[in-house]
Parts: sequence; C-alpha cells; structure tokens
Amino acid sequence: MVQCKVAVIGGKSVAVSVEKVYNFSLFARTLEGPLKLHLSNVSGINLFTGYGEGYVMVNRQRHAQNLVVLNDSIVTDWQPAGFDELTADDFRRLAELKPEIVLLGTGTRLRFPRPELTRALHEARIGLEVMDIQAACRTYNILAAEERKVAAALLFS
Repeated sequence: MVQCKVAVIGGKSVAVSVEKVYNFSLFARTLEGPLKLHLSNVSGINLFTGYGEGYVMVNRQRHAQNLVVLNDSIVTDWQPAGFDELTADDFRRLAELKPEIVLLGTGTRLRFPRPELTRALHEARIGLEVMDIQAACRTYNILAAEERKVAAALLFS
C-alpha cells in the first residue's frame, strides 16, 4: 500500500511525502528456542555466534552476564545492576572505548535510557542505537563485518 500526503501550495496540489507501507503480519512467525548464527569469512574480530534465553555466544564462548563486545575485545566487567540502575558513568565508560556506535541491548524488551544518562556518548559524537539483545547481536555482526568500530553493550538483568 502507498500512502501519500498532499498539500495545496499556490493553488496546486503537491505531494509532500510518499511512503510505502508493507504489511508483514502475513509472513511473520515466532522464533522459538536458541538461534545459531554462522560465522562469515571475517577473521580476527569478535562475532556473535549464537544466542538464547539469558545468554549470548561470542566466538563460540557462552556469556550470561552484562558485557560489552567490541571488534577486538570483550569487556566482562561492565556491571550496571540492571537497566533501571544505569548511570551516566556507565555511558561515560562506553564512550572511553571510542566506538563509532554503541548498540545497547536492553534485555528481552526494548527500553530507552533517559537522555541525561547518554550525554557522554553525544558529546563524544558516538551514535547510540537501543534494541533488544537479539537484535543487538545481529546488528553488531553486520556492522563488524563492514569493519565499523562498533560496541554491543548487553544488559541481561
């Protein structure tokens, strides 16, 4: 379906925005259980190789606690007590890692941090994308394969 918004300017009808709307509900299905991701030919960088209920696998190694995955390292001591306990210092620490973009995996559901908490990322001109953990894993792999300097900060609690 195509939706078009029209405005009248100077007596003429002008399309001011056109967007195509897709209905994927006919094709949607629920993924049950763990998912295994396959490694591509990218070598020397960390990649997510799987995830499931309460864990992720990075280079085939299982992790079930908060962590930050970067192309060349894994930070296992990033320990906010949970999403509701995130502080500006947690984001300042992410900024010190100097990625181009941070993918914040907020658990099994999407939750956005308060803007004042993420100020350090904004001031360092580091992008922030918020998503659930599974989406963060998939997005990280795509960006890492493109040799982007990306950090996936995952909150399990």
